[in-house]
Amino acid sequence: MPTDPPTQPSSPDGTGVVRIVARSDGATRRLEGMGPLRDALADPACRVWVDVTTTSPQDVEPVARLLQLHPLIAEDIVERNQRAKFVEVGGTVHVVLFWIAYQGEVTEVEVDLVLGSRALLSVHEAGWDPMALPQLRGDPGVHLERGPDFLLYAIADGIVDGYFPVIDALDDEIDALQDDVIQQPTTWTLERLFALKRELIRLRRAMSPSREIFNQLTNRDLGLIRPEHIVYFRDVYDHLIRVTDELDNDRELVAGTLEVYLSTVNNNLSTIMKRLTGVTVILAGIGAFAGVFGMSEAGTALSDREAGGFWIITAVLVLGAMATAFVLRRIDWI
Repeated sequence: MPTDPPTQPSSPDGTGVVRIVARSDGATRRLEGMGPLRDALADPACRVWVDVTTTSPQDVEPVARLLQLHPLIAEDIVERNQRAKFVEVGGTVHVVLFWIAYQGEVTEVEVDLVLGSRALLSVHEAGWDPMALPQLRGDPGVHLERGPDFLLYAIADGIVDGYFPVIDALDDEIDALQDDVIQQPTTWTLERLFALKRELIRLRRAMSPSREIFNQLTNRDLGLIRPEHIVYFRDVYDHLIRVTDELDNDRELVAGTLEVYLSTVNNNLSTIMKRLTGVTVILAGIGAFAGVFGMSEAGTALSDREAGGFWIITAVLVLGAMATAFVLRRIDWI
């Protein structure tokens, strides 16, 4: 069934965008303003999705009042800086997830999802659009018709699916760094390894708690999630297990690569020290002979007035140094 064109009404002060999608009688409508939202919520047959692209209190609080959210939930949404979590308060479920992208460094956007009996609220900052998720590129009202809980699944599934390209990009970078460590380690390689360790810690902090969220959603009798939809949330839970396992593997790979880097640097240092020791052995032999026989006759030797013994000693020194260099070369010290 055709739908109205999508709209993105700005808030009065221009701080954000509030999109409202209502589904009733098999039709999807895009609403503008709090008045139409109030009317839609008053219709028992209508299901609503409100997407707020701002964290400004003047945009969030009116919606929170209409949806009758608990004040603690509204406060957490406005304050941000939350960890991934699951909270059930006042007959609603508040889920915090993180959309993550990686282009040399981790970019994360906190996504607050509040599930009610007939409505779903999503709040996030600009830079991420749920409509861009493959699961919602068609008519989001189709998901909404199956219930706000199914729309919650669709959004969460899209967010978690976005983790896999991030993990793949990290795997490729780790492989490249491992090649650099074996072939020619540099200080840049070390800096990048430490940067990757920090990024992996950030990813673990954002991703790992999500497993517990979907464990709660699939194992608790919430009443807001239909029994036939639990299997979909379990599928997301399985994806998160894969993601966290691969994330742990990447952390071990980075730690192992760092150890290989340090070992390689130490081996190179040992090689340099051996070569310096070999050169020292050669020069020390020459210096010992020179100390015994002295250099007071060097001037007369250069003027061809020195006795033959001087040249014999000089020849012995040169031949001894060459023999020492040959032996050290055979044992790979120089």
